[in-house]
Amino acid sequence: MAVSAAVLVAAVAVHLGMVFLHVAPSNTLSKQHGEGIDDYVYPEFEQNWKLFAPNPLQQNIHVHARARVAKDDGSSETTGWVNLSRMDGEAIDHNIAPSHVQQNELRRGWEFYRGAHNEKGKAIGLRGELSETYIKRIVMLRFGRELNGGTVERIQVRSATTPVKPPSWSDEKSDAKTEYQVQPWWQVGSADIPGGWDK
Repeated sequence: MAVSAAVLVAAVAVHLGMVFLHVAPSNTLSKQHGEGIDDYVYPEFEQNWKLFAPNPLQQNIHVHARARVAKDDGSSETTGWVNLSRMDGEAIDHNIAPSHVQQNELRRGWEFYRGAHNEKGKAIGLRGELSETYIKRIVMLRFGRELNGGTVERIQVRSATTPVKPPSWSDEKSDAKTEYQVQPWWQVGSADIPGGWDK
């Protein structure tokens, strides 16, 4: 019993120490062992400060995608928009231990994409290109190669941003209108799903 308690205390101490070093200001220890700390923290124990002042998140951002599908008879079809963020939310609901990958893969991928493109939607260097590839792979993992009786040839992604309504006691005014940012159509191929597929 004493050995189990000692092991548990040691494990808790290591966990708290790693998370502390991850969120603490840069110091000698975190500089020297930064890679090991990040390997431990990501993705399951990721921390961020976006909930707190002075700039808490005040928007709900959903990522939608649709596909252009080629049919065997030579025709093509454009699917409706699929709310990928809602799909993630439904997968997490009532899950007592959802993984950080389930919760954050799409959100973090979209943040990466937006941060690697300018206001006109143009990719900024290699990071922009990598972020497009990453988003394509996330979408294709959810859609699959075959969709609606055809083969997915192109995909398009958009974000839907809705301001969070202020609380009833606040004098703050907010327009609850959803704004969409539609990205261009992307051709997809074997590189857009890990492991690839036969064309």
